[in-house]
Amino acid sequence: MATLSFISGVIGNIISVLYMLSPVPTFSRIVKHRSTEEFESLPYVSSLATSSLWVFYGLMKSGGLLIATVNGFGIIIELVYVILFLIFAPTRMRAKTAILVVTLNVGFPAGVVLITLIVMDGDLRLDVLGIVCAVLNILMYGSPFTAMVPNGIGFILGAAQIVLYAMYWKSKTSQNLSDVLEDEWQHKLLIHENSEE
Repeated sequence: MATLSFISGVIGNIISVLYMLSPVPTFSRIVKHRSTEEFESLPYVSSLATSSLWVFYGLMKSGGLLIATVNGFGIIIELVYVILFLIFAPTRMRAKTAILVVTLNVGFPAGVVLITLIVMDGDLRLDVLGIVCAVLNILMYGSPFTAMVPNGIGFILGAAQIVLYAMYWKSKTSQNLSDVLEDEWQHKLLIHENSEE
């Protein structure tokens, strides 16, 4: 069982390394054109933050050597990507990237490390670190979608409005009809009672 776990860990690390190397064609294009063109820095900055926290997790967890080593490699690769991005980005994008680096790669990991070391211990520390790393992984894999987010959110909200309208337009009509029928019934009842007097 331990051998199977080790093998699956190695295979997972190989896949992780291949994932980390996947932007190489993008960055060779950036270097060749000496411009970041339409590319965003968020995927690389968030990957750097994720790799940093996974290294910390791997160092805190007994038997976490594979986690720490593959993500150590990730830190090196992502640093190269971020540095290339900072070199070839336009001034405005360079400033945005620098702010992201300071926030996501210095401030956030330092905060997580300090909080987990000072406030937590043992299994709780590992659980919280694991959850933070897993959430960052989800954000990292979703970060390339930042280009479509404004349109995507507009689409989702518009679709929600159409669905809500479709669900409730008949109920409003039914409610109006119900109100009319109830008013008619009361009106007829009043007329009928008044005619008896």
